[in-house]
Amino acid sequence: MNHTASILLSLSIALLAGLLLSRLVKLVKLPAVTAYLIAGVLIGPFVLGAFGIPGIGIATEQLEGLGIISDVALGFIAFSMGNEFRLAQLKKIGRQATIIGVFQAIFTTIVVDAVLIALHFAMPDKLTLPAAIVLGAVATATAPAATLMVVKQYKAKGPVTDILLPVVALDDAVGLMVFAVSFGVAKSLSTGAIDILSVIVEPVLEVVLSLLLGLVMGGLFTFCEKFFHSRSKRMAVSVTFVMMTVAISSLKFNVGHFHVGFSSLLSCMMLGTVFCNFCDVSEELMDRADRWTAPILILFFVISGAELELTVFADAAVVIAGITYIISRSIGKCSGAFISAKMTKCDKNIVKYLGITLLPQAGVALGMAIKAIELGPDGAIVRNITLFAVLIYEIVGPFLTKVALTKAGDIKAEGRKSARDEHIASKQNQ
Repeated sequence: MNHTASILLSLSIALLAGLLLSRLVKLVKLPAVTAYLIAGVLIGPFVLGAFGIPGIGIATEQLEGLGIISDVALGFIAFSMGNEFRLAQLKKIGRQATIIGVFQAIFTTIVVDAVLIALHFAMPDKLTLPAAIVLGAVATATAPAATLMVVKQYKAKGPVTDILLPVVALDDAVGLMVFAVSFGVAKSLSTGAIDILSVIVEPVLEVVLSLLLGLVMGGLFTFCEKFFHSRSKRMAVSVTFVMMTVAISSLKFNVGHFHVGFSSLLSCMMLGTVFCNFCDVSEELMDRADRWTAPILILFFVISGAELELTVFADAAVVIAGITYIISRSIGKCSGAFISAKMTKCDKNIVKYLGITLLPQAGVALGMAIKAIELGPDGAIVRNITLFAVLIYEIVGPFLTKVALTKAGDIKAEGRKSARDEHIASKQNQ
């Protein structure tokens, strides 16, 4: 089978597996995103993909060619989250979202660092001090993709949802800076040398340049949109600018001693923010883009599930450290959100339920873990524990988010017909 046919077959298997399993999990009232992740595990390299039979599963070598799907999907997810930063809405919740976003992220780092450093002294051969410090920073990241999918699937709307999406978006910026500082400290402990300037300058440069790129691309997008009038062409322009922003943000270069890069999540989020605040028809285009990207998002989650490495369960030390990390991060997120929401006098449901919705963790955390590989053996520890935590969080997190939003009243009981049933009913009435 040639390369093109192999990739197309892998994509079709992934899409079909995710769709079929989503029907099954609906019977037990689990979010569709959980089904997509489980489907990915089942067809991935550690289950069906291990047999190496084309058309049955996805092998490791086939996954390598599917990375572009994940990059594009994350770009559209971030673009969609930019819609949550409309100025009219920010005037109401901007201050609260900013304080909660920053406070809960830093609070989580402190809690996880304290617990894992204590664990390091209990098992120094299995969990090193540099690894414990870096894992505290990885804990800041929250998965915007899983959260957004749950919100969209159940059409969640209310005080908790309104503040949740901006807080999740802010996690990326805060997490990048906290990780860069922690990574620099961990590297100095491993090598005995530290470049304070790089530790401070590089994360700040990445955030500023990413936002600047999104600002420029958002301005160009808003300008170009005016020249197209049909719905299909304007949607095509939307897709063009998101993909272009993802492409540009993948560039990396050196300036003197500094390594300079962009965050595609921050860039695409700013792209969406600029567009939704300066384009009069942004809501319509955002809605159309969401519909166009539905299959891509399903593929993204199935591929993410297939990429989860089940071998991390084979190491008892990773399991113990992973469970400790999960518990301490959960305490940090829930407590940090509770304290900061109480401080800013948020709605009682926000105080009570916001922390639970911040538990899902995936893309950004995995990106940090990959960067941590530069630490050598310490980085391998970070990677394995992060993989273990992501596997648990991505399967359990979306369900907990749904439960929290339901209890908060943001998700209403389903009282609507499916699109298929509505179409059949309309045909019968004609």
